[in-house]
Amino acid sequence: MHIGIDASRAARTVRTGTENYSLHVIRALIDLGTQHTFTLYFNQPPEPDLFPARPNVRLRVIPFPRLWTHIRLAAEVRLWPPDVLFVPAHVLPLWPGRAVATVHDLGYRYFPQAHPWAARMYLDWGTRHNARAGRLVIADSHATREDLVRFYGVPADKIRVAYPGLRPDLQPVRDAAAMEAVQRRYGIEPPYVLYVGTLQPRKNLVRLIEAFAHVPPPHRLVLAGRKGWMYGEILRRAEELGIGERVLFPGYVPDEDLPALLTGAALFAFPSLYEGFGLPVLEAMACGAPVVCSNTSSLPEVAGDAAILVSPTDTQALAAAMNRVLADEGLRAELVRRGRERAQRFTWRRCAETILKALEDAAQ
Repeated sequence: MHIGIDASRAARTVRTGTENYSLHVIRALIDLGTQHTFTLYFNQPPEPDLFPARPNVRLRVIPFPRLWTHIRLAAEVRLWPPDVLFVPAHVLPLWPGRAVATVHDLGYRYFPQAHPWAARMYLDWGTRHNARAGRLVIADSHATREDLVRFYGVPADKIRVAYPGLRPDLQPVRDAAAMEAVQRRYGIEPPYVLYVGTLQPRKNLVRLIEAFAHVPPPHRLVLAGRKGWMYGEILRRAEELGIGERVLFPGYVPDEDLPALLTGAALFAFPSLYEGFGLPVLEAMACGAPVVCSNTSSLPEVAGDAAILVSPTDTQALAAAMNRVLADEGLRAELVRRGRERAQRFTWRRCAETILKALEDAAQ
């Protein structure tokens, strides 16, 4: 079988959630699908060795200035159609042929105010198009699957749930000097509470800052991630509460530095209002950080009993949970133990097995 994959998002230099998903799931599919041939489509040349050099893997760079998906990629798969096209991190072309797409979340339906109007309209159209044009749809979680059925009327049997996995090298950093070197690079001094993700309203960081105001020194709050839409309000809130010197914004943290920051955290806090999956929670667990996270959307699915779950809109409950974990050494140790066990259940191979079966079914 010939599988075409839109790999354009995986080739980005700065990768966040969906781009990392694209990279790792494509690598896992290539490792798993040795009996198939793959064509990876790019809108720009990828980094050398981004994907393994295999006889059954072809890289196809087809640059185009605008509307790459709907004009250039669409033309490519129309003229030289694969048996099935997989789009892991974006929208299907207008006429995709036999195709499967991953829908990561429908947060814009729950919190429309957290997205610019134009972005919200495009997300709505793109999700509807993926659900209509795809032979099958991949969802990151059962929560996202239920949302697709509820909001778009997608037949439940058209949706396959494939939990994303964790990088196999993601584990606690045992070298204290290496961990301290990373912390110094970002101006971080322990003890600290850590959040990792884009700085945007849906991540509920204003409430996290308000809750952290009730956490006594010497703890600091580290909000690591690139600046997203309306991040200015997040920056201002720490100053308004008089804790500006205790709240740090180190910016985007590349993959190689993330394990050290997670390992060194006294607590990982993730009070997001909505997540299609919530990979940062598992990344923190894999690196031995105790977790406090939201009890909504997919996060209970992901965290199980290995985290303290709180309502993301209850600032007092979030503050109480953070203080409880920081003060109770036994609780922290138990959360770390459960978290390590929980994280081991989520692998990219398992994710790729479900997706590959969906691709094989869609190609029929």
